[in-house]
Amino acid sequence: MSTREPAPRRDDLEDTVIAAWGDTVLRPRGATGGPSTSTTVVPPRIAAVRIGERIERLDVPVIVGRRPSAPRLVSGPAPRLVVVPSPAQEVSSSHVEIRQDGDVVVVTDLRSTNGTVVRLPARHPVKLRQGESTVALPGAIVDLGDGNTLEILAPPRTTVQEEPHT
Repeated sequence: MSTREPAPRRDDLEDTVIAAWGDTVLRPRGATGGPSTSTTVVPPRIAAVRIGERIERLDVPVIVGRRPSAPRLVSGPAPRLVVVPSPAQEVSSSHVEIRQDGDVVVVTDLRSTNGTVVRLPARHPVKLRQGESTVALPGAIVDLGDGNTLEILAPPRTTVQEEPHT
């Protein structure tokens, strides 16, 4: 008959924690058992969008159009307004909103007159109806018309820096 050691209690385990970006992480207090009073917030990785030659980080929502304006009521940070040329007037004044919501990028047609087409990698293009939203993966191309395309870019990869040896 062999004797087994009891399974380790949760508070005896190491405090290595793996969490999704943006999650709040509680670390054990150690031998006392309960959660610590402090928390560590893992910052979200911020995606970006390429608009012509410009790259705009999605740390705040981005509204793109011929003469974009912010909505009357804004909850959260004020959006960044980006003007694109539209000689044929195919792009609406405030045509599309692109924002990061957690780990995903959401593209919303802002009731544009001529619509918004989203081309996801290895998928058929999707034409958004007025006011419709969709999740756009890195590499997706958003076509506003009049030669204006936007590309959804992945968040930059982070690397772990090692401590210098002394």
